[in-house]
Amino acid sequence: MKQNLKRFFGIYLRLALLTLIVCTSLRIVLLFNEQTTETGFGLLRWIAVFGLGAVNDLCALTLGCLFLWIFLLSLSKWKYGRPTGYLLLGALTAAFCYVAFCNTIFDEYGSAAPLVASIVLGYWAGSFALRLFLPQLQPRWSKAWLAALLTICVGAILFNAVSEYFFWSEFGVRYNFIAVDYLVYTNEVVGNIMESYPILPLATAIVALTAAVTWLLFRRTIRATEAFKEGRWKLPASALYLCMAGAALWLLPFNTRFQTSDNVYFNELQANGLYKFYEAFRKNELDYAQFYRTLPEAEAAAIVHAEYRSEGENRRIVVSPREERRPNIVLVTLESMSASFMARYGCPDGLTPRLDSLCAEALVFDRIFATGNRTVRGLEAVTLSLPPCPGQSIIKRPRNAGMHSTGAMLRGKGYDVLYFYGGNSYFDNMETFFGGNGYEIVDQRQYTPDEITFQNIWGVADEDSYAKAIRTLGQRARSGRPFFAHIMSVSNHRPYTYPAGRIPIPNDAKSRAGGVMYSDYALGGFLDAARRQPWFGNTVFVITADHCASSAGKTEIPLEKYRIPAMIYAPALVEAGCVEKIASQIDLMPTLFALLGMEYESWFYGRDILADDFRERAFVATYQDLGYLEGDRFTILSPVGRAEQYRLRPTADDPYALERTEELDSALLDRAVAFYQTSTQWNKR
Repeated sequence: MKQNLKRFFGIYLRLALLTLIVCTSLRIVLLFNEQTTETGFGLLRWIAVFGLGAVNDLCALTLGCLFLWIFLLSLSKWKYGRPTGYLLLGALTAAFCYVAFCNTIFDEYGSAAPLVASIVLGYWAGSFALRLFLPQLQPRWSKAWLAALLTICVGAILFNAVSEYFFWSEFGVRYNFIAVDYLVYTNEVVGNIMESYPILPLATAIVALTAAVTWLLFRRTIRATEAFKEGRWKLPASALYLCMAGAALWLLPFNTRFQTSDNVYFNELQANGLYKFYEAFRKNELDYAQFYRTLPEAEAAAIVHAEYRSEGENRRIVVSPREERRPNIVLVTLESMSASFMARYGCPDGLTPRLDSLCAEALVFDRIFATGNRTVRGLEAVTLSLPPCPGQSIIKRPRNAGMHSTGAMLRGKGYDVLYFYGGNSYFDNMETFFGGNGYEIVDQRQYTPDEITFQNIWGVADEDSYAKAIRTLGQRARSGRPFFAHIMSVSNHRPYTYPAGRIPIPNDAKSRAGGVMYSDYALGGFLDAARRQPWFGNTVFVITADHCASSAGKTEIPLEKYRIPAMIYAPALVEAGCVEKIASQIDLMPTLFALLGMEYESWFYGRDILADDFRERAFVATYQDLGYLEGDRFTILSPVGRAEQYRLRPTADDPYALERTEELDSALLDRAVAFYQTSTQWNKR
């Protein structure tokens, strides 16, 4: 037992030594990086950089050894004995057959999920059967997997150091939300990296060094793999490892207390990059002032106040010459409904007959752009009427309750405010956000079994969601109070499954076209049902999309891939027509409020599109590239203070094709900076 304990912790100590050597060397290299300035630290700060840095690195390593610990625990001889081995093989085979031949949650999700699950379980069952019936394979299998895991650990330490070096060389910090963003845009990022760095020579060198270091440090341990199958060492080793892991879990966030200096380099050098990556993923934030081009605060504020005739943090009183009306309002955001799916915008496939026919009866905005490419971005835009912030949406961030939202404004005018979602609203933090901002949430948990005719992994079918809304709004209408209902659809989402017999595309085709057509069909049914309700004549419907189906293109932000349908439908209240002005999602609700003559205190960045002084512009962004379209110029703000401008050059295939310009229009650049700088600063109020 003592020998195995020494072997187990010998593995950890060798990995710890490697980690300290590599990470300390990395800190020294980063100190001399061209991005690093202002490092005139005193003695205590130098001790903190390397001392606390070493502690942080060891804590991260300790937590990273979790999978290695689990594997070593799994090494045993008893699992191949009788009847244990046959029971385990039976369970693995049954799991594989279930996933491979039955409709499971992986099939509900679609894409490559069923194939991946089948491959993993098939390999697991097949390899276990070989080891069970051919015992001579067991030692080789154990050695091979221990060697593989140790190689992965060594490779991860070396690869991470190289990655952090290049990330620091570009951004001057450890991993932040930009690194998280790289996982979101894998195709684009991989292509950019392949073009920017000598990947093949670097990869070859890392692989060779990994193999050499693994052999040097662990060759004897790998040869002694069979000894780990003896079980008495596992209990004391597990107890000690879990204590170490618990201490690491406490120390890593505790040590961030020492990262409070005004000197960014001091904070970043002592930090552990992998933990910074985890923090960025959890907090979902990217500090605008640190990474983007800025103006002096007074100058940025002056530009915003001149635009909105506001004061303070864009506060103003919106007045109206019209008599105020307070009808019911229903806002429908359609999942992934690109404008390009509609016949009105050139699609020949007939996917949206109900939306297209509705355009003749509604006030249609033909040049509206989504602010982002995820559902939370669309919900943020129509709820808060703010430009998109760098990093993750406000909806997924902490401390997002009590904000100045459309729901809060209408609640102050006596409205019942509801949010309808066909799935579980804990997804994407919707429950916390909408609940914290005064919305009453109606999600899948409020449905009775007889209210659900079809559901998949994302929630109930759109028809069921709309039917629930009709019943709920009918009850609210009888109270005499106006209601504001925000309905988010879910069916136009992978796996694109829906009830059979509704549309010409089979319900098991799992095609995007089917999802679009069914979403359109369900919306049409909802409006038909609404027309039969006594409250219909006094209700305004705002119909738009949360984002487009795809955002990939030739440029960082291909404008055509952000164009969405948007219309206001209320035959008795709003005159039908067509608006050709360029605008953003954030402008839709302020435009509706202006049509209804509502006066209110506002911090919105959205404006009334129909106003004579409306400046045609749109805010369009990814998680890190912030776009601002005005006139024929499109400005993109990127991390490390980069700024680019493009000119619209329409083509037959793309009315929003872009051509990069060499000279920057300083007035448009300053306006873009001012809007994004102030909104990201002031939305924290």
